Amino acid sequence: MYPDIYHLLKDLFGIDVPFLSLLKTFGFLVATAFFIGGYLIYIELKRKEKDGIVGFTIDEVATGKPLQVQDYLLSGLLGFLVGYKLIDLFLHWQEASPDPLNFVFSHSGSLIPGIVLAIASMAFKYVENRKEVAKGLTIKKVKTYPHIRVGDICIIAAVGGFAGAKVFNALETWDNFISDPLGSLLSSSGLTFYGGLIVATFALWYYSRRIKLDFRHLCDAAAPALILAYGIGRLGCQVSGDGDWGIYNSAYITEISTGKVALAPTNNFGDHIAPYADYFKRHENEGIDHKYFKGPAFLPSWLFGYNYPKNVNNVGVALPNCKNDNYCSVLPQPVFPTPIYEFLMSVFIFLFLWFIRKKMVVPLGIFSVYLILNGIERFLIEQIRVNYKYDWGFIQPTQAEILAVVISLCGVLLFLFRKPIDKMNVPGASFHESDTN
Repeated sequence: MYPDIYHLLKDLFGIDVPFLSLLKTFGFLVATAFFIGGYLIYIELKRKEKDGIVGFTIDEVATGKPLQVQDYLLSGLLGFLVGYKLIDLFLHWQEASPDPLNFVFSHSGSLIPGIVLAIASMAFKYVENRKEVAKGLTIKKVKTYPHIRVGDICIIAAVGGFAGAKVFNALETWDNFISDPLGSLLSSSGLTFYGGLIVATFALWYYSRRIKLDFRHLCDAAAPALILAYGIGRLGCQVSGDGDWGIYNSAYITEISTGKVALAPTNNFGDHIAPYADYFKRHENEGIDHKYFKGPAFLPSWLFGYNYPKNVNNVGVALPNCKNDNYCSVLPQPVFPTPIYEFLMSVFIFLFLWFIRKKMVVPLGIFSVYLILNGIERFLIEQIRVNYKYDWGFIQPTQAEILAVVISLCGVLLFLFRKPIDKMNVPGASFHESDTN
C-alpha cells in the first residue's frame, strides 16, 4: 500500500523525500477526481452551449468600487489561517504527517506568522483596490456562460459532498459518533458517498437557480463525470488502504512469517484466523463475515484476496520486518479488494454514459441512467463489503443498500417521467447566441 506520496515515490522510483508524507494518496486521488470531473463537466457544458441547449446570462460587472470592511476582514482571516495553520503544518511536518487533516483541525498553530500574513493580506488588498478606484468606476455587461462557473460548481460540490458524507457516516456509525462527535466529524476517515451525493445535489440545485441554469442540464452534464470521479476516489481507497474494503475471503490466508497472501491450505476459516485470535477478539464487534472464492489461476490473486500491507489506517497486525515506519500493519486475513471492483465498474459505466450522452436529448435522460446504474453497482458491491447493518428483523440491510435501492428507483422514475418533466416550464438561462445576433 501507498498511504502517502512519500511511500509511493520511494517504492516505485526510489525517490526519498520524507516531507512528501504530508500528501496522502487518498486525498491526492480525490483531488484528481475533482479535477477530472470538473474538466468533463466543462466539456459537456460547452457542448450544450454550442448546440443551443443551454444559454448564458448577462451580468453587470463593476470595477473601481471601494472595498467594504468585510472584504478586508475576509482577506485577513484567510491570510491568518494560512499563516497560523499551514505554516505550522510545514514547520512540524513530521508530527503532522500521520494525519495532516487532524493536525490542521487541532488547536495548535503559529500565531506570529498568522498575524503577519493577515496584515500582509489586508495591505495587499488595500493597495490593489486603490489602483482600481483610481481608474474610476466602470460598469460592464458581460455574457456569463455556464462552463465559466465550473470552478464554483466543483467547490460547492466538494463542500456539500464532504459535509453530507460526514453527516451520513455519523448516522451510519452512531455509537462512535456519540462517543466523540467532534472527532468523528473532523476525522479524515469516515465518508459516506451517498450522503455526499445527496447534500451536494441539493446545494447545486440551489446554486443553479441563482445563476439561472436549468438544473436538469447540469445533472446530465455531470452524470458521466460523477461516476468516473467516484471510481477514481475508490482507486484512492485501494491504493491507500483506508479500510473501505470487503469481507474476508477464506480462500486465502496471510502468512505469519512474511505477511504475504497465499492460498489457504484448507476450507476451514476457523483454522485460518486461529493464529490471530487476539486480533479477532478485539474486533469481534465488527463481525467476521467471510466467503470462499478462489480466483482463476490466470488472474493475480490480489484481485480476489488482499491483506493491505502498510494501510493508512494501521489496521491489522504487525507486519514482519517493518521498522521505522508510521505504517506497519497488515490484515491477518485477506479481504475482497472491493475498491478495485468499484473502480472497474465505474469506468465501464462512465464509458457507457459518455457513449450515449449525445443520443439522449431529453433532459434528465443521462442522469436517470446514471442513478440506475450507480444504485445497481453499489447494491451489488455491498454484498461483499464491510458495513454497519440495520436490524429490521426479517432483513439486515446496510445504509448504502437502502440508499442504493432508493436512488435506483428515483432513476427509474426520472427516466419514465423525463418527457412530461421536459414539458414543464423550468427556469434556466435566458439568452442564447441567436437572441443577441
